[in-house]
Amino acid sequence: MLIRLLRTHLGPYKKPIGLLVLLQFLQTCAALYLPTLNADIIDNGVVNGDTGYILEFGALMLGVTVVQVVCNTGAVYFGARTAAAVGRDLRAGIFDRVQSFSAREVGQFGAPSLITRTTNDVQQVQMLALMTFTLVASAPIMCVGGVVMALGLDVPLSGVLLAVLPVMAIVLSLIIRKMRPLFRSMQVKLDTVNRVLREQITGNRVIRAFVRDDFEKDRFGAANRDLTDVSVATGRIMALMFPFVMTIVNVASIAVVWFGAHRIDSGGMQIGDLTAFLAYLMQIVMSVMMATFMFMMMPRAEVCAERIQEVLGTDSSVVPPRPDASVRELRRHGHLELRGADFGYPGAEEPILRGIDITARPGETTAIIGSTGSGKSTLLGLVPRLYDTTAGTVYVDGEDVRGIDPALMARTVGLVPQKPYLFSGTVATNLRYGKPDATDEELWHALAVAQAKGFVGELEGGLDAPITQGGTNVSGGQRQRLAIARTLVQRPEIYLFDDSFSALDYATDAALRRALGEETAEATVVIVAQRVATIRDADTIIVLDEGRVVGTGRHHELMADNETYREIVLSQLTEAEAA
Repeated sequence: MLIRLLRTHLGPYKKPIGLLVLLQFLQTCAALYLPTLNADIIDNGVVNGDTGYILEFGALMLGVTVVQVVCNTGAVYFGARTAAAVGRDLRAGIFDRVQSFSAREVGQFGAPSLITRTTNDVQQVQMLALMTFTLVASAPIMCVGGVVMALGLDVPLSGVLLAVLPVMAIVLSLIIRKMRPLFRSMQVKLDTVNRVLREQITGNRVIRAFVRDDFEKDRFGAANRDLTDVSVATGRIMALMFPFVMTIVNVASIAVVWFGAHRIDSGGMQIGDLTAFLAYLMQIVMSVMMATFMFMMMPRAEVCAERIQEVLGTDSSVVPPRPDASVRELRRHGHLELRGADFGYPGAEEPILRGIDITARPGETTAIIGSTGSGKSTLLGLVPRLYDTTAGTVYVDGEDVRGIDPALMARTVGLVPQKPYLFSGTVATNLRYGKPDATDEELWHALAVAQAKGFVGELEGGLDAPITQGGTNVSGGQRQRLAIARTLVQRPEIYLFDDSFSALDYATDAALRRALGEETAEATVVIVAQRVATIRDADTIIVLDEGRVVGTGRHHELMADNETYREIVLSQLTEAEAA
């Protein structure tokens, strides 16, 4: 999986990689040539006392060293740039894929896991690419070249290398085999820590309100300990790698000196050659050590690559239409219809919505009411394609929503979600989210309709007043009104309000609905609400119960002949108030 992922994303960078390999080859050849030059200086210059020979070949060594440094610097430069580009492309790919996900896929992975995959997992793959380009790319050349040069110096002494290299390979493979499952567990534990921390930061007020500080500390401590235990277990195995390698290296060095001394004593080898042989041995060992660094990172990078590929390989259940086959213009304006719509979550025993038939027309307000869990919010989510129906069809202006161009859908349908979300920035940037070119006059008008002009005018900076992430620096009711104003700025033809008035007091609710009635007189309005007072004057009220439509009509009609609606109303109002 790791190789396939890197091969796919390294394709656009063939030229820099080719230049990098060339530079690594040149610098490795220069490094391999230096011990031979040093041996010549010892055997022909130092032993004979020839100062001129020493100076001449010393200057040559200096020139070769300069070539090595220049090539190595260039290789590191191109390697770092290419690795950073791969990391950038992976993050962009994950981001684009997640943006295409429906609520179903986001829920399947979970926000904490998606954040970890976009940041930490990509970083691990990027670091492996960087190590490969800057260190490991030269390791095979160094290892093979060192063996060849050592054989050229003394064949019998090279038998030490043939004994050392297989032992090192076996030791490293056994250690890496143990590390791979631990690295997978480590990434899962990291997801858990991120999830717990995210919940605690988001739910800080709830934690303080219920005085659950100690409980949450223990919960985070447990998740943190799990991650620590896995990390320590991984570190222990990694710690075995270097002692084993260095032990093998030192034993090999002793063997080379021992047998080399006998070869010199018998006249089969010169002192300079032994010095060069030891240098080649160290170069071979260093190349193995560089490969070891990669092998240490590879198991974790493989796990991360699999997690990244899971995201990149997941297709959204909400597939946009092909550009050449999408509907780019609607004949009617604001006509909404659901025919036999079913929807079920993956793995659920039964669908949450069954056989929904609803028609909402321009100039009318359609209200949807029902008990908790009856599928009201899910039903609204089918219109802007937060989900796609598992059976049946949703039509906007006579066209199947699955065939309408997404940009056209965004202009036609405006959704105010049950939990309004404001982005970090200012009041103006949030209001212009659906219409970037909206004027200040349009913003103030939308705020006035949403009953938010008063408190925004009192904020320091007005439209330029700062809004924190999630809108935590304003109250729940203010967030709802700003979210409604954001949709009003867009001026869609179909307004979907998903329990968007729940945080408002009765007076503000009534004033806002009056203003909305004038503003949306020619548009289609669909309201999901728990509060009967919010929807009792709707043109059509649809009653949902366990995912089915069990009643349709006006308030007085449903009070007379629909027991489900009557129970909901009388749980909030007296008989006289309901009448």
